[in-house]
Amino acid sequence: MNQQVEQDLQNSWQERQEYAEKMLPLIGKLYRNKAIEISVYGRSLLNASAIDVIKAHRTVRLHEGQKLRLRESFPILAAIDELTLAPAHVDIGKLAYDFNYGSGKEETDLQAFLEQQLAPVLNKTDDQEPQDVVLYGFGRIGRLLARLLIERQGTNNKLRLRAVVVRGGKDGDLEKRASLLRRDSVHGPFNGSITVDNERKAILANGSYIQVIYANGPQEVDYTQYGIKDAIVVDNTGMWRDRDGLGLHLQSKGAKKVVLTAPGKGDIKNIVYGVNDSEIADNDTIMSAASCTTNAITPVLKALDEKYGIANGHVETVHSYTNDQNLIDNFHKGERRGRSAPLNMVLSETGAATAVAKAYPKLAGKLTGNAIRVPTPNVSMAILNLNLDSATSKEDVNAYLQHMSLFSDLQHQIDFTQSTEIVSSDLVGARAASVVDSSATIVADKRLTLYVWYDNEFGYSCQVMRVVADMAGISAPSLPA
Repeated sequence: MNQQVEQDLQNSWQERQEYAEKMLPLIGKLYRNKAIEISVYGRSLLNASAIDVIKAHRTVRLHEGQKLRLRESFPILAAIDELTLAPAHVDIGKLAYDFNYGSGKEETDLQAFLEQQLAPVLNKTDDQEPQDVVLYGFGRIGRLLARLLIERQGTNNKLRLRAVVVRGGKDGDLEKRASLLRRDSVHGPFNGSITVDNERKAILANGSYIQVIYANGPQEVDYTQYGIKDAIVVDNTGMWRDRDGLGLHLQSKGAKKVVLTAPGKGDIKNIVYGVNDSEIADNDTIMSAASCTTNAITPVLKALDEKYGIANGHVETVHSYTNDQNLIDNFHKGERRGRSAPLNMVLSETGAATAVAKAYPKLAGKLTGNAIRVPTPNVSMAILNLNLDSATSKEDVNAYLQHMSLFSDLQHQIDFTQSTEIVSSDLVGARAASVVDSSATIVADKRLTLYVWYDNEFGYSCQVMRVVADMAGISAPSLPA
């Protein structure tokens, strides 16, 4: 490589770094002050580093076959910062690509272009009152929900984590709870500062004051004495899954609605956001966010059924071990689950295949399912073996799902990868409910085998957050439409 080529490469990289570094404060300010979440072709830039911004821009070429330069997207971001906008998810990658290379390339006035593309939220006022949120339980999902709620801190934040309810209360308990929020073996360190207020039994995290309430049941809690009112209580314990049990939360003073982070029983609505969230009504007080696997497979199944029709199929989940299994061989009431989780693949079962029908009734009775628990702590895979109503090809299926991941109402639920080297640990922290592994797709006439990854902790928690926001009456459209 000659010296000039080497210098050009260095200059190009430095230019990208400089633009990415200029973007970061704008991205943060838009989110915290206006509740505008910025992304590039579906890759959220919330709490991103400069390198994350550069990598997100590189994905555009995979989708469009055309490079998108940071110097082309930065003016879009800077102009958005000057606009008065209601809360929204804004994809500056799509806007920049359209303005420079797509249908908007004939438009020379950037201001006019953005006003047209962002019209649904332009010059709109946001008078939504902040919503108090309480986490009942502070395990794997509870702590991730806490992280997601805390990262939204800002003057325009509408979902405010006010309290966490746990059993216990022994000396040192508060410090241990805070430490588990601060450090996570799977998801890494907390992005910010955490301190403990022992006198008031509270955790202080990035400006959030989180009251820790010790109770053995919902009936013992009076949220109003902590200044909490009309709260949405997110039950992460799984102790109660029917209306009578979850209804105990509504007996607590200051609680108004309940969201369960597990499949609900009886007549409780099981919501897979993006699929049947239209069923959430203003007068609903108890709601289930279904299971991680149901959230992973239902959006993809819905998309495939609408395009090709699904005659029947089988879902096999390869699922990371969970806390209800044993570290070493010991008694367990469940079959096989008493065997050491880190040492064995454990044949298990899943209700997700039948649970799909609760969110998407068109597939009722068409799916069977089973599960294998494997020795990994997080990120799972669903293998969808489907018989379709119409013949297709690998290329057609992948092109369709790629389009759905970018330009459909399911863009926050379905992600897409073309990598032939991706493995489970690469997907820790994925915000989408599922990630289609397109290189592994197999099609033979009307038979389709699809491999779908999902972060069964973080991706699911993001889906729960969408349900909570909807129950709070908070909406943020994805733009450009």
